[in-house]
Amino acid sequence: MTSETMLSRRGLLVKMGILFNGLVTAALAVPIVGYIFSSLTRGRADSYLSWVSLGPVSDFPEGETRLATFRNADVMPTDGKTVDTACWVRRMAGDQFQVFAVNCMHLGCPVRWFPQSGLFMCPCHGGVYYRDGSRASGPPLRGLFEYPSKVQNGVVMIQAGELPTPNASLAPVGRESSCA
Repeated sequence: MTSETMLSRRGLLVKMGILFNGLVTAALAVPIVGYIFSSLTRGRADSYLSWVSLGPVSDFPEGETRLATFRNADVMPTDGKTVDTACWVRRMAGDQFQVFAVNCMHLGCPVRWFPQSGLFMCPCHGGVYYRDGSRASGPPLRGLFEYPSKVQNGVVMIQAGELPTPNASLAPVGRESSCA
């Protein structure tokens, strides 16, 4: 063999190092790229915008506020019971509903409904909300988050995909902010 075609020890190790680094890069890139595009490949790109059923209108008496649960539309097989989410449903009159998240807008603790006083109260830090979800007192800076809702074929439906974090200054989905 001539010295021009013969591979030196250094050249062999450099080529093996490049090959090894390429394999490691490919092994790391496949799951990362899969994670990034998983919602598109599973057909769930807009699943958080879907409407979810809370039950028939007859389950919610007029003038009352009831606790309801729904199964989140944006689920993974590993989510388990965490996909079952609670909300407060207030039937005002006829087919007019207000549906509130159970989370206090201060730190996210679950609020309770007290029908005697007509108030939602947070047990963690004393946040209080009126029956329409607006802030009454305590540390929360805004009222309860209200899900967009509608009645379709006698069933109360909500768009449950988006929930702002506590103290977020975002307007609920599909609504204009009342702040100037």
